[in-house]
Amino acid sequence: MADTEIRDIVNLTESARKEVLRLLALETEEGLGLRLAVQGGGCSGLSYQVAFTRPEPGDNVAEFPEGFRVLVDPKSLLYLKGVVVDHQGGVSGRGFVFRNPNAENTCGCGESFSV
Repeated sequence: MADTEIRDIVNLTESARKEVLRLLALETEEGLGLRLAVQGGGCSGLSYQVAFTRPEPGDNVAEFPEGFRVLVDPKSLLYLKGVVVDHQGGVSGRGFVFRNPNAENTCGCGESFSV
């Protein structure tokens, strides 16, 4: 899948992009990208996974203009179509927040969902 197509499917807000760059600067290993994935589990059945990893065979890879890559495996891409990833920080917590138009139900903490 072409980069522009993946960026049309998975959107990172400006705040999320800045946080990715900040976190990548702390990594000592070269060649890592931001992996977004969906895994079975959590209160609602599926949960989001965020990690810095190397690309794996079959991954959809998007190069973002800020100089980092987003990696999504084909199965997860089905659940992430149209998702907006934001980063929020504050007194009550800090982290990536997913707004997923495909989610029919989400748990109270927002870390799991069902379709």
